[in-house]
Amino acid sequence: MEHFAIVHAICRLALAQPTDALNFQVKRLADALEENGTVEDAAALRSLLKLSERSLEMTPRRLVPARGAAVPGETLLTTTILPADKETGTRLLEVAFPEETGRALPVFSEGLKRAAEQLVAEWSNAEALKGVGVTPTMSCLIVGPPGTGKTTLAYWLANQLGLPVVLARIDAMMSSFLGTSARNITQVFSFANRFKCVLVLDEFDSIAKMRDDPNEAGELKRVVNALLQNLDARKSVGVTIAVTNHPKLLDSAVWRRFEAQIQVPLPEFAARREIVRRYAEPCDFKDAEVAVLAAILDGCSGAEVEDFVRSYKKRNVLDPASASPIDSIRDVILLNDGRVSPEIKRIFSVDESSVISWLKNNSDLGLGVVEIASLTGKSKSTVSRLLNTKS
Repeated sequence: MEHFAIVHAICRLALAQPTDALNFQVKRLADALEENGTVEDAAALRSLLKLSERSLEMTPRRLVPARGAAVPGETLLTTTILPADKETGTRLLEVAFPEETGRALPVFSEGLKRAAEQLVAEWSNAEALKGVGVTPTMSCLIVGPPGTGKTTLAYWLANQLGLPVVLARIDAMMSSFLGTSARNITQVFSFANRFKCVLVLDEFDSIAKMRDDPNEAGELKRVVNALLQNLDARKSVGVTIAVTNHPKLLDSAVWRRFEAQIQVPLPEFAARREIVRRYAEPCDFKDAEVAVLAAILDGCSGAEVEDFVRSYKKRNVLDPASASPIDSIRDVILLNDGRVSPEIKRIFSVDESSVISWLKNNSDLGLGVVEIASLTGKSKSTVSRLLNTKS
């Protein structure tokens, strides 16, 4: 190969900090050289690859906490080589260790919080469960609208177990080549089955669609069949959590593979109020102000509430003394048009008496004249007069 000395030097320098994709491409080059009869050049590149692998093995390794010792398998390390698509070299998964998954549990209703805590309690009391002939839940399907905290819940559960998350990259697993998607799914499951980890399948509907969908080709059936077989094989090996925004798209056979099925709904008023409090920090909003923000965001997901509160904080920091809380909320509504219901937009765009009447009559708020006066920047007598006029 002409100028091979330069190519060899470039590969040697690059492999000082190897990645899966880089190793894949260097191996491709070695294979191509060998096919063209340049055997010595190919051997030189393979020697570089071996040296690279040896240096990885000698790198100090960070161990995973031992809380997940009840799950079988090898310890997953930061230096572990991750599987890749054979055609493109694209990595099929990502790994997040416990120190990277220490997210707080999303603000849920008390019932949903207890359900999540029960799963953790099962894993912590495996021996007690074994005494009555049952085992901890090893598979969980989390469904619900976007932005409700489903993926955060999956990461929180993995963190409570003390295990790293193996997050399947659905976009990388799906391929236009016949049979490749099913092969990639098997690669991901084989990797997860080998190590102590929690396998998370986000956007699960992309690989678990109903097989009778007339708009899908026969490849979908092969993908779903491969998925079902791998889910069955993993039952006794490790924890699997699947997440989807579209439960109606899932094949009926997929549901039966998950022992726990958790519905994460849009947050009710009490949960929205706690979300506002969480994301308002370090700003010190009054209780009535927090309640109003929660009330106007009825029908929003937790993520949408967070986005609205972020806009509201910006408004207060940039111009803290120029407007009442209600005037600030009115301004922020204009920046969050898609997050607020048409009814709320109408109320806040009509006149002050409409807003005051809504504040007084909203059953979630329970505000008195003094609190409404503070929120609107009006006097108590003005608020009373507008309420009497409206009634």
